[in-house]
Amino acid sequence: MKRIAVFTSGGDAPGMNAHVRAIERTAEKRGVETIGIVGGYSGMLNGHFELLDRIRTANILDRGGTILKTSRCPEFHDADQRAAAVQQLRKHGIDGVVACGGDGTFHGAHLLHVEHGIRIVGTPGTIDNDLFGTDYTIGYDTAINTAAVAIDRIRDTADSHGRVFFVEVMGRHAGFIAMDVGVACGAEYVAVPETLTDVEVLYERIVTQGLDKRTVVIVGEGDESGGAMQLAQRLESRYGIAPKVTILGHVQRGGAPTVRDRVLAARLGAAAVDALLEGQSDVMVGQAGPDLTYVPLEATWETHKAVPSYLIDLSTLLV
Repeated sequence: MKRIAVFTSGGDAPGMNAHVRAIERTAEKRGVETIGIVGGYSGMLNGHFELLDRIRTANILDRGGTILKTSRCPEFHDADQRAAAVQQLRKHGIDGVVACGGDGTFHGAHLLHVEHGIRIVGTPGTIDNDLFGTDYTIGYDTAINTAAVAIDRIRDTADSHGRVFFVEVMGRHAGFIAMDVGVACGAEYVAVPETLTDVEVLYERIVTQGLDKRTVVIVGEGDESGGAMQLAQRLESRYGIAPKVTILGHVQRGGAPTVRDRVLAARLGAAAVDALLEGQSDVMVGQAGPDLTYVPLEATWETHKAVPSYLIDLSTLLV
């Protein structure tokens, strides 16, 4: 193996740049050239390839986003388009690929391996932390710290005005962000996709606090209620309480990565290069406790990763 490629795909996540840097540095030490695919799967289809070296990857550890850019690529659902992408990989002499992203990224990577024998290793880059096979994903720690800072500031206003505030955080299919920041910020209620949201219990929590006291409710965007706005409307229509709603949105994706995310990104980047050189393919490199994990890509989305039950219990106990 003489030349590998790396790309970032799907939603950006803080730490992706540290990840790209680690891949380039590790490959260089192993005598392998690194090519960056710019723009995710779209860049692969359109032949947007560039050489990565020490200069190109210098001074990017503390930068959010991804220097390789990213995109959604619905065209990649088409088998002919995937075949065209493979032709680009072969044209540029790519012997192996590191795909950093979430489950959508891994679906595409799996198909490249199955249909065309492309040697490809996935690494978990998503703030949602919803991939089976790793304790944490690149970007998650930064996202929860960003959300916690915002929620602490909202609590100041809630306390000053004696108002009810609903704060919506990201997590379309998983409540990891919501549950962690809910416990960390002392939320009076946490609504997540993994549990049914009970508006009556929510109302009782608010009344217990006192209608003239501050109350902060954290809502994961994937909650079955439809999100913070819809849940607030249900509360107002049933009980006459009109919460203020803040949707944190994409602010959770940006900003300099935390130390924890930089270290995780670096470790998984180095391990992904070595996995390719050892002949592994169609696997995700993750971390469980202190150990590296190598999980089949299919398992990362077929096996559900649950929010720990102790966190759900703790969010109720500490109200």
